[in-house]
Amino acid sequence: MNTRFSDALIARKKAGFIPVIPDIKCISPRDGDLLFGRDPVIIAKQLVEAGAPALSVVTEQKNFGGSIVLLKSIAEETSVPILRKDFIKSIDDLKITRDSGAHAILLICSMLPFYLLTKLYEEASKLGLEPLVETRTREELAFASKLGAKLVGINNRNILELEKDDGTVSATELLAAYVPEGALLISESSLKTQSEVRAAINAGADAVLIGTAILQAENLYSFYKTVSKGTGDCF
Repeated sequence: MNTRFSDALIARKKAGFIPVIPDIKCISPRDGDLLFGRDPVIIAKQLVEAGAPALSVVTEQKNFGGSIVLLKSIAEETSVPILRKDFIKSIDDLKITRDSGAHAILLICSMLPFYLLTKLYEEASKLGLEPLVETRTREELAFASKLGAKLVGINNRNILELEKDDGTVSATELLAAYVPEGALLISESSLKTQSEVRAAINAGADAVLIGTAILQAENLYSFYKTVSKGTGDCF
């Protein structure tokens, strides 16, 4: 798969759909088990069949039950670009990410001093990984702007609380106007319904990332189709 993560989202948007990135995670600190005995690789393949232009895979083990093995397995069995989500703090983490088949890497502003964020951003780019700079405040968006970030995320929940808080799309609505000009904006977390997804898009998000709501859906294929359905108001 040679398609860039960002290009896959843009292509999906141009095709008239809302680019929804499924976030594959085994456990939620807030909601518990999300797999219910299912194979996450099969889930990933089903979501690609439903139209997912890209995937996110959580590899953090302690709180989310993920692993590099899971990332590799999904990368081998699917044909779309993959974002690795974890608490990335070193260049070695970046190299492991690249070697595991991912195309993009999450860098969390609230967990990294600016000098290290800058170093990891630059090194990720050299390794051929697209850095997604995750923010939650205007100050962090200013950091993203200084970096020249082309992929910016707004997390609607607080990752420092392991996303156990009651986040809402209002975080995206409040902060979208401060995203660096020309950057692709992804609204992350807490989105549960089609109306919330559209609210994020109408606020200025180019794509959304949804994990728990998809994995808890009675029919994840149908749920994905519903939330990614485009509307003229969004484009």
